[in-house]
Amino acid sequence: MGFSFNEKLESNSTLIVDALNLAFRWKHQGRTDFRYDFDRTIQSLAVSYSCSRIIVASDWGSSSYRKIISDKYKQNRKDKFAEQTEEEKIAFEEFFEEYEASLEVAAENYMVLRYQGVEADDIAAHLVKYKDTYNLGTIWLISSDRDWDLLIQDDVSRFSYVTRKEVTLENWDTHYDCTPEEYISVKCLMGDKGDNVAGFPGIGPKRAVSLVKEYGSAYDIYEAIPINSKYKFIQGLNENPEQILQNYELMDLITYCDDALGMGNFKDIRGRMLGEV
Repeated sequence: MGFSFNEKLESNSTLIVDALNLAFRWKHQGRTDFRYDFDRTIQSLAVSYSCSRIIVASDWGSSSYRKIISDKYKQNRKDKFAEQTEEEKIAFEEFFEEYEASLEVAAENYMVLRYQGVEADDIAAHLVKYKDTYNLGTIWLISSDRDWDLLIQDDVSRFSYVTRKEVTLENWDTHYDCTPEEYISVKCLMGDKGDNVAGFPGIGPKRAVSLVKEYGSAYDIYEAIPINSKYKFIQGLNENPEQILQNYELMDLITYCDDALGMGNFKDIRGRMLGEV
């Protein structure tokens, strides 16, 4: 299983790092020499959370699975990249060169999981989904990506290096107006601008929560359509109910992580986690 760099740590706890997300910490500082700081930061976080195992999950391009569902998925990021100046492109190339070097350094000490056309979100979701099978114990997710809050449950929490805050099952209500179970429904109604996942016009966080409280899950809302109402945001739901189902496929990490991984990668992770390869 994952590398235990500190033999004194005997707790059954696991640190799962969103590698590219963490690396952007140095990108924002204009740094291109962060490979060892990257490694030291991971070790420091593992000590802070008494994690005896460290697993580094990395994106390798955007999700092939999601691009099949929606060819617009993350297209906004590609468009933005295409509009970069030559100086910005060079800076990005230098950043990714150092990022690759950082993963090589990390792989000397920790388990690094990375697959072409697979995102770190799905790797982390898979590990959480099978945490008992893999005997991961208490899990600390390291990412500033709030999508990872979809993975929070008993013994699974997230720390953001950006906000310096933890999101746990115990303090969930201080971060959100919905329950952890309702969070995916709220996201399906709102969409995700960052990933270019369409939501419904006029439905923001408050209105999404209100709809979920009134009707139940987004699946329940789908079943209730057409909904009799004069409000435009309800009319938007009535006009495009299939968007709800598509958004589940795009954003429900736990349910669809294995589809997003693909069978070959699923078997590889399972083999590595259980010591079969």
